[in-house]
Amino acid sequence: MIYNNVRHECNLYNFFFAPRGNRRMMELGRKISQMYLNPFDRIIGIIGAKDSGKSMMIQGMFPGIQMVDEEDEYDITNMPLLNADDVGFYTPRTFHVDARAARKYVKLETIAEAIIRVTSQHKRVIVEHFEILYPILKRNADLMIGIGEEVIVTRPSLFGPLPQNIADIVFKSLIYRKMAHSAEDLFGYVVRDIERPSYVRADIRHGFMLDYSEKPENFDLVEIEKKMKELIDRDLPITYYDEEHVKIGDDVISCTGPLMHVESTGKIEGFSLVKEFFYDSKFGYYMVAGTVGHKEEEASDKLNTIDILEEV
Repeated sequence: MIYNNVRHECNLYNFFFAPRGNRRMMELGRKISQMYLNPFDRIIGIIGAKDSGKSMMIQGMFPGIQMVDEEDEYDITNMPLLNADDVGFYTPRTFHVDARAARKYVKLETIAEAIIRVTSQHKRVIVEHFEILYPILKRNADLMIGIGEEVIVTRPSLFGPLPQNIADIVFKSLIYRKMAHSAEDLFGYVVRDIERPSYVRADIRHGFMLDYSEKPENFDLVEIEKKMKELIDRDLPITYYDEEHVKIGDDVISCTGPLMHVESTGKIEGFSLVKEFFYDSKFGYYMVAGTVGHKEEEASDKLNTIDILEEV
């Protein structure tokens, strides 16, 4: 059967903001599966560094999937993918493998053979760290997703993009997402005792944005930036506390993605808070934005600029 969808056939790649927070990443995964997943896709390649949100993305795309992400020899050598022929009629239709974790206990050639075997039976395999397996598998993914500062969704053709191409992009850009999330939590730490209206989280390139339902009259953005930069200069450790909290120094604060941080506040480079509130007349929000990784503050009309470079 030939599956023809113009969204798939005419698409090279798409970029999405990689949201900070586990629930938001799962929601993005759900949307990507609805828009780009072909019912006849056999191999889904997921590429991204440790703690980039790959597991949350997969859970959003495939609710209820049995994932093998523990680096434990028993769990990995007994994962469903390697034993798909032993369970008869009740074999799963979708399998998962983390190539980076599995290669410690199983040869990549064995994993590749298992993938070829189950996909030939019209079953699907989700491969984390697909760039590691590709040289052995010698077959590109039907749908490939890279997770760095942004999420890249692509349906490779015979000519690419190749997995290492995606890996080179997302591994390099992830630091901006970690810095932005750390700066966002640092902002919340500084204003934690200031009365403020309700808000939702939003995204910009190399930064964070908070959309408030009303204008935060008690915010002095110049003073808030000054306090944040003082905390950055103190180089306080940022550490995981539990699934909903991190520690900044000795203080525990609420966090939507406690693994998505730099190691300390001093690792937040080039931070700047935009010194004005922006009003979004379409949704009625007052927005506060901060940027990272820049030598100087970005102009508001340059935050999400798309640059197309011409060859010289």
